[in-house]
Amino acid sequence: MTPVDLWRQIQRENFTKWGDLCAFLKLDPIQQEWIKKKSSFPLNLPRRLAEKIKKGTLEDPIFKQFVPTIQEDEKKEGFSCNPVGDEEVQRGKYLQKYEGRVLLLVTSGCAMHCRYCFRQHFPYQTLSGFEEELGLIREDTSLKEVILSGGDPLSLRNEVLATLMRQIEEIPHIKRVRFHTRFPIGIPERIDEGFLAILASTSLQVWFVIHANLAQELDEEVLFSLKQVQKLAIPVISHTVLLRGVNDSVSLLQELFEKMVDHGIQPYYLFQLDRVEGAAHFETSEEEGHLLMEALRKRLSGYAIPRYAKEVAGLPSKLIL
Repeated sequence: MTPVDLWRQIQRENFTKWGDLCAFLKLDPIQQEWIKKKSSFPLNLPRRLAEKIKKGTLEDPIFKQFVPTIQEDEKKEGFSCNPVGDEEVQRGKYLQKYEGRVLLLVTSGCAMHCRYCFRQHFPYQTLSGFEEELGLIREDTSLKEVILSGGDPLSLRNEVLATLMRQIEEIPHIKRVRFHTRFPIGIPERIDEGFLAILASTSLQVWFVIHANLAQELDEEVLFSLKQVQKLAIPVISHTVLLRGVNDSVSLLQELFEKMVDHGIQPYYLFQLDRVEGAAHFETSEEEGHLLMEALRKRLSGYAIPRYAKEVAGLPSKLIL
């Protein structure tokens, strides 16, 4: 079995049926009534993460991040299917929001489905090739950076990623490629020899951005896989989303950010929740966020403190709060 076969096989073992997950988590019939049985954004949870969830409760913070509940049916003013304005800036399979950078949507596939994901309602097109988009990028010499996103770019096979990287390298004004991924948090085996060879062979400067919300997501295997990326002189930085009932406490955020910097991962952004329909129950106030940041500044070194920010549709950059 090749390494690629290994991570794909692990992915096939994800929990995708609510009944199987409820049995695994030993949820009683009353607790099961809180599970949303049908959703346009279905359950998709790696077994590694499911094994970290405390059994017999709906209050576990990992459970809340990944398991659809009836709270998603609650409607709240200001929440929509397109909270960050992606559809307005979509050109083919890529988004161009910020000067000098372009975001290429390489796949709609993910290793896991986070219930607060701002792209859960995104109208993905068929993502079979990128010739048109690469042509547009080639014509726009103001661009310096290509961001690979989706979905999750690590959902693509190494062969597809290798071809795409070679095509981007051929564009002379592109200097950097950025990966945005949550894949290693659930399936660290995805950072295999083939993928590392792609990173090692590129002439472009690579930046590797992960998404982690809790220190317990960063277990030894996850950190080991990220260390292999770091050994290639590739910076690993992180995004975290502030989520009510998940990580909205000073102690939990301190534990997360200290664990990151202890392993050479730079906490970069702490995001205010994107107001996507179905995720209102995760929202904290910005006032609460400021209080958390103030407390963190008293406890952590400067390099361990991320920027508190949010995405506002139409602005030329993230809004620092």
